[in-house]
Parts: sequence; C-alpha cells; structure tokens
Amino acid sequence: MPSPLSEVSSLRVVQWATGNIGSRSLRQVIRHPDLELVGLVVYDPEKNGVDAGEICGEPATGIAATADRQAALAIDADCVIYMPRAADVAEVIALLQAGKNIVTTCGEFGVGGDALDAETRGRVMKACLAGGTSIYATGSSPGFITDALPFALLSMQRDVERVEIEEYADLSRRRDSTHLLFEQMGFGTPIGPVADARAQYLLRQFGPALDGIAAAAGKPVDEWSATGEVAATTRRTEIVAGEIAEGTAGAFRTTLSGLHRGTEIVRFCANWYCTTDLDPHWSLHDTGWRVAVVGDAPFDVALPFPIPLDDLGEYTPGYTANRPVNAVPYVCAAAPGILRTEQLPMITPAGPRPSDPR
Repeated sequence: MPSPLSEVSSLRVVQWATGNIGSRSLRQVIRHPDLELVGLVVYDPEKNGVDAGEICGEPATGIAATADRQAALAIDADCVIYMPRAADVAEVIALLQAGKNIVTTCGEFGVGGDALDAETRGRVMKACLAGGTSIYATGSSPGFITDALPFALLSMQRDVERVEIEEYADLSRRRDSTHLLFEQMGFGTPIGPVADARAQYLLRQFGPALDGIAAAAGKPVDEWSATGEVAATTRRTEIVAGEIAEGTAGAFRTTLSGLHRGTEIVRFCANWYCTTDLDPHWSLHDTGWRVAVVGDAPFDVALPFPIPLDDLGEYTPGYTANRPVNAVPYVCAAAPGILRTEQLPMITPAGPRPSDPR
C-alpha cells in the first residue's frame, strides 16, 4: 500500500543532536519513506564530518554531521527535530524565523509554551509568525503520558474527581552511564535530606501539562505541591553503570500534586529506582506507567513495557523518539505558533491522510 504522503514530495528534515534519543530519532528519519534527511547537527567533535548512517547504525546516507550550529541554521529544511540536552532559545527563534518548523523534546515548549516566561513566549510566537512556522514539544513523559492518553480517558467522563499518573523506571540495566546515574541523578549517594531542586525541576517540566489535564477536567489547578523522597539500598547492588553501596540512595520518588479549591485534582508520581531492596520498602512496579481517572466513568490503566529488563536500553529510546518523528508531517501542516497536542489530529506512524490539509 502506498504511503498516505506519497502524493506530496518528501519533507526535508534536519536532526539536531544525537544523544541517546537523538540517535534513535535519526535512525527513524533515515528509514521513513516520506522524510528526507538533509542535515545533521552534533555536539561531539568526534562525530563532526561522520556520515549520519554511521552514527546511528544505518547504511551511509551521504549526509555528513556538522558541529557548526551557525552554519546549520542555513540548511534548507521543512522541519528540524530539535533534541539537545538544553534548548537554546535564540537558536530556536532563528530556526523558526528562517522558515523551519520544529519538533522538539525540550519540555519548555510544550503545552503551547505555557512553561516559558511571557517575554520569551512572545519572542517565540513572533518568530513563528515571521517564518510561517510552528514548534511542537512532545515525547513520552512529558508527552504521550501527559498530553495524549489522559485526554482520551477524559473524553469518557462527565464528572471527574481526580487524575493520577504513576511512572516507574528501573534504571539498573537501562543506561551504562556513570555520569547520568551517579552524578546527575544521585544514585549511590549518602542518604540525607532530600533536596527540593529535583521536585521543583519536575514541577517546571510537568506542571503545564498536568494543569492542562486539570483544566480539561473542568477543575484548573490553583495550588501546587512538589515533594521528594529517597530510599536506601539494603545491600550492595551491581547495576550496569557500576556499584551502589549498601545504605546509599537506591530509589527516588517525586510527587507533584495539583489542587483545585483545596482538593487534589491531578497527581504525577515518578518512581526511579535501581533496586527493589529498599529501606523503607516501596511498592514498585516494572518499568512503565499507570494512569487512573476517578470519575463517573472510572479507569485504571496499566502500561508496563513488555520488555526483558536487560533489553530496556535498546527499546526505551523509541518511546521518546518515535512520537516526534511521527509528528513532523502534522507540525509542518499546522498553522504558525506554539502548538498544543489537542490542536493536532491524532498522531500516527503513517502521517496525515491525503484529505488532511497540508
């Protein structure tokens, strides 16, 4: 069967960054029958000049990676899949002004840019209007689990009491990165007072999306709380990234709670762990999500990843990378602006139907 986009020319795409998620996105752009890779931006000098295919394990493409981000701004493209560790707002604005749509995993541009301060949001919107472009932030979490599934469940409700999202991530075999696991996330560190920074960071990342869920339920959030917990390992634990000593941090839990008139309306709880042998004992599920809606048509949906623990590292990047790749045709077809998920048709691998506006 021909692709639904076969009646139009391929969309020209630049992949911007090739970390764990960006490399998976790059692979899927190369494989996509309706996307044409025309540029690749890297941050590692060792990747500069390397063929895109070699970077992500695909055949040669003829597209050489560049570490010159200023030069990359001039690449002729319909869309940039923008996946750096941290967004450069000036860079984003330059891309949008130059007529390039953006799909990104940088959460500050999600939910219509509600996480941006008013001045920055105004500059981004002005760039979209000047370039006739759109920017859309998505991924898995935040993304699918906050912007897609909860809205499908809410479509069945008339009276909503509460929406709960629980995230579980067993990181013991997932990433062979001592920097990420031990330095950035804090596994294996001495147990002490839980720093507020992690909870506040997640509130900034997830708050706008969770507020959108509450607003869709008819009960917008008027008060937030963000709390963190840590549990210690009860024995020495070997993970793929190294060793966690007994009595040090083996699991972190962050809970974000949105209240409407004093009553909780939305809750997000992230459980990240490297062992289940913990003090205090926590009830932890396998990697995946649980979404519950308490209302007049209640749901309790479990979404475990049906993947062996040792294989998670191979599969989990796709959960974040695939949705942005699938979103490219929809974003290129959208009206200029900072897009929200509910402004787009349902995103599917095949892209818009021939009758959809482009």
